[in-house]
Order: sequence, then C-alpha cells, then structure tokens
Amino acid sequence: MEQTRQAVDLFDKCKGEGGYFGYFRARDDQYFSRPVLGGLPGPRMSFGGKEVIMWAVNNYLGLAGNEKIKAAARASVERWGTFTPMGSRMLTGNTDAHIALEEKLAAFLQKPSAALFNYGYLGVLGTVSALVGPEDVVIMDRLSHACIVDATVLASAGRRFRSFKHNDLDNLEFHLKGANKERKGGILIVTEGVYGMRGDIADLPGICELKERYGARLFVDDAHGFGVVGENGRGAGEHFGVQDRIDLYFGTFAKAFAAIGGVTAGEREPILYVKYNSRTNVFAKSLPMVYVDVLSATLEAIMNEPRHRERMWEVTRKLQKGLLDLGFDIGDTQSPITPVYVPAGSEQMAMSMISMLREDYGVFVSGVTYPVVPLGVVMFRMIPTASHSDEDVERTLEAFRNLRDRLKLDLSEKPSRRNR
Repeated sequence: MEQTRQAVDLFDKCKGEGGYFGYFRARDDQYFSRPVLGGLPGPRMSFGGKEVIMWAVNNYLGLAGNEKIKAAARASVERWGTFTPMGSRMLTGNTDAHIALEEKLAAFLQKPSAALFNYGYLGVLGTVSALVGPEDVVIMDRLSHACIVDATVLASAGRRFRSFKHNDLDNLEFHLKGANKERKGGILIVTEGVYGMRGDIADLPGICELKERYGARLFVDDAHGFGVVGENGRGAGEHFGVQDRIDLYFGTFAKAFAAIGGVTAGEREPILYVKYNSRTNVFAKSLPMVYVDVLSATLEAIMNEPRHRERMWEVTRKLQKGLLDLGFDIGDTQSPITPVYVPAGSEQMAMSMISMLREDYGVFVSGVTYPVVPLGVVMFRMIPTASHSDEDVERTLEAFRNLRDRLKLDLSEKPSRRNR
C-alpha cells in the first residue's frame, strides 16, 4: 500500500531562527534590526524617545534638509504632484527634464551618455543583466554588494560566473586568463568603487590595466564614492585619474545626493542599449518629476559648493584619528566610511556595545554582521558627514573611551587583518 508523503508547508521555513538575521526576526526585534528613528536624517535624531548623535545615515554631504533643495522639492510637488509622469520612459514617461538631467549627469561624470534608474539596486541589476548574454562571463570582486551579486546571478542565468579575491589583482588576472581560455563571448569585470562596509577603494588603475590587456569591459558601482571622493566628487575614477578608462560608471542617489535613484554613464551605444534592454527600466514607471528636479538642484550643489565635501573630510579625519588613538580597529578605510571592528567578531559583545553607546552615552551606531559582511566579522559602520559638529565627534570619542574602559576591551588583536 502506497504511503502518503508528508506534505511540507511553504511557510515552515518562516518559523524558528532560519534565514538571514533569524535570531532578530524570531524576536520581532526593532532595536538592533529595523530600529525606529525619528526626525529628519542628520547628525541628531531621536531613538527610544531621546536625542542621539547619529552615525548610521549615509548623508555624506549633509544635504538632507538643505533649504535650497527642499525649496526645489516644494516647487516641483506644487507643479507636478507626486505622480508625474505616468508610465515608463519607453511609453509615456519620458520628459525633457529627464533627458536634461541625464545630460547633466553625463557631463559631470565625463561620459558621453547616461541612463537614469528609479533605484540604485535596480540600476545595477538592470545594467548588468541587459548587457551580459548567454556566452558572456562576469567576473566580480568577492566582497561586492548584494546588488552586484544578484545582478551577476541574474545575468548568468544559472551558468557559472567567476569571483576574485577582494582587490587582489593576481587573482583577478587568474580568472581573466581562465575566462579567455574558454571564451565564446565578452567579459565584464564588476567591482565597487568605494566599498560600502570596509571603506577601502578598488585598485582601479590595476583593474583597468588588466581589463585592457585581456579585452574585457569594466562596470564600477561607486555608490559610496559618487559625490564623495575625487577632487570634484566624481568618485573613485576621478580619485585615481582613470575615469576615462571605466566603461560603465554607476552612481546611486541614495547616499551623497540624499534622494533615490541611480545613473549608469558610459559611451552612447552601450547606454542606449541599456535603456532599451534593461527590464528594471523598460518595465518600470518613470522616475517622478519631484526627484528629477531635486536631483538637478542637488547636482548643482555638489558641483558648485565644495565646502560640503571639504567639511565631510574634516569630520572624517577627526573621527578616524580619534578612534585609532583609542586603539580601535578601523581597518584600511580610505574614505569617510569608518568601520569599527568588534573584538573577536562577537555578536553578543557587539550588542552590549551598541546598547551601552545608545543608552548611556546617546551615541547611535548600527551593527553589521553576516550576510552583509563575511562570516566571523562583526562591525559598526560609522558615517561621518558634513553636518556633524566638532562637539559630536568629541562626545562620540569620549563615549568610545568609556566603553573601552568599562568593558575592559582587549583591542590588541586586529580583526580586520584576519578577514582580508
């Protein structure tokens, strides 16, 4: 007699502590994950009913709440509402303003053409998946952001892709040689510009040399470098003087621009191909006019008001030097991103440190653990901004000093060196 197989409910996996951040999900946590914050994004916000110094918001240039930009937003909403235009860019959502913004962004990024996207994540997903076909190979840095990983998997459609050790040119060349040996199509190298957790910058000069030697193309997702690094804020390519050698430069508006959306810039033909073949663009409603107008105003501020970037770097230097002087491990950051590695990679220690900083000293930091960073790594990612004051930095460093002494932290080991 045939036995009936026990049915498995699709939702069984939702019970217990399985999946990402399962410990916190099972407890419906809103303290360490999904904390509820009050007030406008800035150096002081509210958490748990009291004011805290905020180090966890990517408002690099302090432009969230900028009065000129807020005025541009109000005027745009008054004229267009929140809904204009209706439809995708392919059908009824294209406007002169969208085209003009793309042209301004292309000029700023020193590229012939640019394509707007509604979100940064969808911009990376759409660009890579549009250009990579069945015979092409993607080679990505192993520590790339989730959007790059997802774009690579989507573009590879179940086929094998290659990943190279973080910022390791020898390993990248090994994979380029392997891809060329069995080559049937093109090769796309994908990397971040400024790495969003570690704060280090991709070796773009070396990567450009290799991609040219092996006939590959290069896509740089510079979410944390766009508007932030480089003499004029053009990003990691400008920082190294290789912007002209990057085939596809991507920037998001969710960080320095304090908005939403993204842009891919490059030569006219591949950008036009992306516009017509990116599913996240073709099948999505056009970016609303309020964002188009605000982004145009923000770009003007980034180009013409360097004081914002200069102040951001002042705050960055003070915070990072202070943490190093206290003995904390901040890795090899080359950007405002300031990772503070938790001793021994302990999640329990991290939660104790977070609670003490927030409750006893009014300093808000967020903990980062797997899958955002590799297994065994736990860190705080602090974001100094142009709107932080010297007092904010001093109070925060005093809090870290007290934290170190009260918890008797052993800072002699450097976790960042174990997880390269």
